[in-house]
Amino acid sequence: MIAAHRLYENKYAQFEVQDGILFITYKLNTTLNLEVAQRVVADRIRFQNNTNFLVLCDIRGIVHSDKRGRDFLAHSGSLLVKAVALLVHEKVLFGMSSFYLEVNKPAVPTEIFTDKIIAVDYLQRFL
Repeated sequence: MIAAHRLYENKYAQFEVQDGILFITYKLNTTLNLEVAQRVVADRIRFQNNTNFLVLCDIRGIVHSDKRGRDFLAHSGSLLVKAVALLVHEKVLFGMSSFYLEVNKPAVPTEIFTDKIIAVDYLQRFL
């Protein structure tokens, strides 16, 4: 499992591979809409170089999301993804993420965490 590169960044997020896990960190004050979701997924797929990865997605930089963006991520955003850990830090984001899991039902195993170490432990079960 090797990405074409170990680190990539676009306008909305940073992508980095460490120990077989792809870490995606959304930049501060990001609004997740359909355009942003499509760009992040397209760049992620190119970055992964057609290799499946476990993904730890740090969404603490997202300040708002809309239904079209969430729907896209839940359904089309799981290509080449084995499992996802969502890293959140605020109660509001935790509630929003829980709602996302309940309503959008992602196509791959997805859990919410507030601790990065526990999130990585969860993903390592899928290695």
